[in-house]
Amino acid sequence: MAKKTTKKAASKKTTTKKVSATKKTTTKKITTKKVPAPKQKTVSKPNTAFMKPLTPSKELAEIVGSAPIPRTEVIKKVWQYIKKYNLQDVKNRRAINADEKLKAVFGGKKQVTMFEMTKLISNHLK
Repeated sequence: MAKKTTKKAASKKTTTKKVSATKKTTTKKITTKKVPAPKQKTVSKPNTAFMKPLTPSKELAEIVGSAPIPRTEVIKKVWQYIKKYNLQDVKNRRAINADEKLKAVFGGKKQVTMFEMTKLISNHLK
């Protein structure tokens, strides 16, 4: 038979701390942290060159309308037209497939990239 060994619990020594009769008073220096001033939000002004109403050419006017509108709105309306008629290429989403109206704006090209598109559209704004 195997012998069972039991471990005896180690006796704990109790120590008492002696409290001195005289208490020392400590003075804490209160340091104030420098809090940075709250940042003021600078309101960015829109670029006036983009907001200037421009007159589209007759080819571009068929897509965005003939009224003078800012360059940013022209791009938005062209994108609305592209999405409405599903002219974005399925495999390469950066490419735009031109229909008859857009071919006139794109200079007769069947397909252009979205970066090329903005360059070609700017040629039709006065």
